[in-house]
Amino acid sequence: QVQLEESGGGLVQPGASLRLSCAASGGAFNRHTVAWFRQTPGKEREVVAALRWGEGSTHYLDSVKGRFTISRDRSKNTVYLQMNSLKREDTAVYYCAASASRLIVSRLWDGDNYDYWGQGTQVTVSS
Repeated sequence: QVQLEESGGGLVQPGASLRLSCAASGGAFNRHTVAWFRQTPGKEREVVAALRWGEGSTHYLDSVKGRFTISRDRSKNTVYLQMNSLKREDTAVYYCAASASRLIVSRLWDGDNYDYWGQGTQVTVSS
């Protein structure tokens, strides 16, 4: 049973950067797809970035392309989300999630396809 723990959220000003971390325990990422979701009150959760661990392919929500980067550290069994040029609309609770198997691209945008979830970390972008 994989357990995920996020860290790195906080309060920053517009234009600043943050790096979120998602550390896995209880099992190693292998053929998983790992994604960062975010959710704000009254809105559906959305995938902001996903990484297919096996081949390392990455996928991004259009609104974060060029600003966010998802990456991995195999030795630490950890996935990161580097967020640059943060905007107020990036304010949300960010969740790390992992599927038990590799997801095809069309399925990685749906949270129902993920099996493991972290507890979430708050990111607030405000002046």
